[in-house]
Amino acid sequence: MNFSLEQLNTFVAVYEQRSFSKAAVKLNKHRSTIGQVVVNLEDILMVTLFDRVGRSVEPTTEADLLYRYAKQSIEQVKAFDKLAISLAQGELESINFGYCSFLPQLAIADIRMQLAKDFPNLSVNFFVRGKDTIKKGIESGEFHFGLVNTHDSKAINSFHSTYLETLSLIPFANKGGELSKVPPNELLSKLRVSKQLVLQSLIEEGLADKVTLSADYEAIDQLSLIIKLVQLGHGWSLLPRSVIYSEYVRQNLVALEIDEVKKSIEIPISLWSPHSSQLVKIRTSIISALENYINHILEDLNL
Repeated sequence: MNFSLEQLNTFVAVYEQRSFSKAAVKLNKHRSTIGQVVVNLEDILMVTLFDRVGRSVEPTTEADLLYRYAKQSIEQVKAFDKLAISLAQGELESINFGYCSFLPQLAIADIRMQLAKDFPNLSVNFFVRGKDTIKKGIESGEFHFGLVNTHDSKAINSFHSTYLETLSLIPFANKGGELSKVPPNELLSKLRVSKQLVLQSLIEEGLADKVTLSADYEAIDQLSLIIKLVQLGHGWSLLPRSVIYSEYVRQNLVALEIDEVKKSIEIPISLWSPHSSQLVKIRTSIISALENYINHILEDLNL
C-alpha cells in the first residue's frame, strides 16, 4: 500500500481530536482538506476509519487497531529527522538538563562533576522542572536531557529513553524527636496524625495517593527545604532512601521503620534525551555518573 506521512498525520490528529475541525486547527489546514485526506486514506486501506456522528467522529474498530502503528511511524520519522540533522552538526558547547525536584541533589552534583571530567569545555545548565515540562522541552529542543519519574509513562515518544533505577521513598523524621522514639508497631498510626511534608512535584505528577499518608500535610517545592524543616522538627517526610548518603542527613535525620509497611514506595527513574549523535557520548557520561552514585549508595547502605 502506498500512503503518505501527511495521511498518517491527519489520521492520528482526527483520531486524537475526535473532530475534523479540531484536527484542521491543529494541523493548520482547512477542514475540507482534512476530510478529503481521510477519505483518500480509507480508499487506500479499503476500510472505514471513522463513523461521522454529527459534528464529531468516532473511530471504528479498524481505526483503533491502526492508531498505535500510525503513531509509532510518525514518531520514528521525527526521530529519523532529528538524528539526520544532528549528524551534520558539530559538538555542543552547552546543554540544558531538566530534572524533577525529588531527585537527590548529590546525584545531580555527581552528574555535573562527571561531565566536567569528560567534557571540560561543556557548559551545563540545570533546571528543576516537572515531567510534562521536561517532555515538551526535549521535543522542542529546549532541553537536551531530562531525569524524570516514569511510573505512568505510556505515551509513544520520539526521543531516547533509558531506564536507570527505582527511587525508593521511605519516611524520615528529625533525629531525637518524638517520632524517632515511637515503636515500629505504633508508628504508622502516629504518622497519619502528624504533619507530613510532601514534595509538590510528586503531587503534580499523580503520586499524591501513594505519597500522602497524613491528612495534615504541607506541599513544598524544594527537597533541600523539606530536609531542613524535618531536621527542625516541623514534620516528617517521605524522602529518597539515598539522601542518607548525605552527611548532613545522617547527623540530623533518622529513617523510620514501620511494622505495617515492609516495602518502600518505588518510583522508576529514566533519562530522556533527543535522538542525536551529538548527545551519545554525553548520555554515556551521565549514565556512568548515575550508576556510580547508585553503587555507592548500595555499598554505603550495605544492600
